[in-house]
Amino acid sequence: MLDIVRLRVLAAVAAHGSVTKAAKHLHYAQPSVSHHLARLEAETGARLVQRVGRGIRLTPEGEMLARRATEIIGRVDAAEAELEAMVGLRTGRVRVAGFQSALSTLVPEAAAALRRDHPGVQLQLVDAHPVAAIEMLRTGAVDAAVVFRYEEDLPGDIRGVHLFDDPMYLLSSRAGETLLDHRGSAWIGGCARCRQELLELCEAAGFTPEIAYTSDEIIVQQALVATGLGVTTAPGLALRTHRREDVEATPIDRHRRIHLVTYGEPPDPPATTAFIAALHVAAEQYA
Repeated sequence: MLDIVRLRVLAAVAAHGSVTKAAKHLHYAQPSVSHHLARLEAETGARLVQRVGRGIRLTPEGEMLARRATEIIGRVDAAEAELEAMVGLRTGRVRVAGFQSALSTLVPEAAAALRRDHPGVQLQLVDAHPVAAIEMLRTGAVDAAVVFRYEEDLPGDIRGVHLFDDPMYLLSSRAGETLLDHRGSAWIGGCARCRQELLELCEAAGFTPEIAYTSDEIIVQQALVATGLGVTTAPGLALRTHRREDVEATPIDRHRRIHLVTYGEPPDPPATTAFIAALHVAAEQYA
């Protein structure tokens, strides 16, 4: 009888083209993948892989079995998903990536609801910038992600639902100021990737900001603003996590779009669907 674990290993090797990549996808050690392949060859009496230079490739027998293994695994996974749904999500796992201010506001509220309604579902959270979170979706490292976008559209291969718009603010020492009022001020910018939006905002206002300080941490940014060392911009979610009374937040004509995104063909696994439902409820107060 063929072992489902070994069939899953063979299918992963066929899909990813190498033992190393298959091991990473399956979260196995590389020697474990090689061991399973060797045992599968012993059980079937067929040579399934052959070495080519430093890598391997499947033999015709291996390619045939890998195709069948993919079909079998798909049916097994579908059966498990249907069974989870039928028994009321007593078990399951959902892995979620999100950016920092979402993980400190929106996501914990959804997590609390998920635990209350489905206590057997295991939730794993990862702090990740949207670019990294979407790549984690594509590689199967997470099941869902909360991301922000300044553009209207998501990447074509990503399934997403718009949750709400997160307004942007100018943080300074006086209320009612504009970006242009600070064309000669020192600015606090995030990392090279995170400050791009700030640069574009200022350039649209007609100047290039002088980035005197670098920090992605809202606590540090507001401390610098409060002591008069500089000004910056911040999204509404970040201000929900930390808000100093001696810093003024003036709305500016800009927002970022908050999305819940997944990858692959629907439907999502039951545990992921349950988390998405909880997140939608939590997001209602931010809309």
